[in-house]
Amino acid sequence: MVSGGGLTLPPVFRNAYAPASFVMAKPKILIQLDTDQQPSTFDAVVAVDAGVDHLFQYGGVTPENVTGLVHGAMFTRGPADLHQTAIFIGGSSVESGERLLERVRKCFFGPVRVSVLFDANGANTTAAAAVLAAAKHLPLEGATATVLAGTGPVGQRAARLLAGRGAQVRVASRSLQKAEAVCNAIRGRQSAAKLTPVQTSNTEETAAALSGASLVIAAGAAGVELLSVEVRRNSPQLKVAIDLNAVPPVGITGIQPQDKAVDRDGTFCYGALGVGGTKMKIHRAAIERLFTSNDRVLDAEEVLALGDSLGK
Repeated sequence: MVSGGGLTLPPVFRNAYAPASFVMAKPKILIQLDTDQQPSTFDAVVAVDAGVDHLFQYGGVTPENVTGLVHGAMFTRGPADLHQTAIFIGGSSVESGERLLERVRKCFFGPVRVSVLFDANGANTTAAAAVLAAAKHLPLEGATATVLAGTGPVGQRAARLLAGRGAQVRVASRSLQKAEAVCNAIRGRQSAAKLTPVQTSNTEETAAALSGASLVIAAGAAGVELLSVEVRRNSPQLKVAIDLNAVPPVGITGIQPQDKAVDRDGTFCYGALGVGGTKMKIHRAAIERLFTSNDRVLDAEEVLALGDSLGK
């Protein structure tokens, strides 16, 4: 074993920890860890557009097989160059991604770590873009917000971010039990979060879920209508309506995918493409931010804060 700088490392890492003066400037390497068997090409393209020099993609990554991949990122460059290596955790399952993120973080110790962006299923960047769109039109603190399909990957993140900004959030789902579980999970992170689980299995329940709400975000699966024109028009206190589904039929009937702050019946409306530009801007900026230090972990709240800073 070789000791140095307070670390004890195998001999294979001796050259990686040579004095920085003997090492040329390193290119930016992003290691894409995807829980799906095929790594996302969407995430790969965004990484390249964000200025990554080299992209290494791995599919089918699990907490059980990720350690070697993370150690490879940690130990092949010296401390002065660790900020030039970063990890992106993606995949279609947010729950699987969260478990992977937890395991990745446990691999780090002391200053030997690399920065990580978690955006499985695009949930963090999409939810952040929706929250920022809403904040342009109403103060979120104290506002009543309804998140339709609030138990899905993006819906959970949107509810969590809104609660963090002081909104009173109704987490809506066809299953009240699932809505309650999401509320409990968010309270585990934010003890002061104001959350109410609501069931929306029919039109009457959906109307009740929107009663008195100034904001609604529809975060359902592609091609599923969650809110009719009639219910939206009969919600007089509704100030902002955001639909994150661009596949017909859209989640909120009457909103067009390209809508961006379009006034429809007195409500500022956003479609999926209307918030998509902000989502992409945040995604690229988050990747760029990874390479400014080696100790960043960008999850939902950090991604939202980054998006906030881009608008200033």
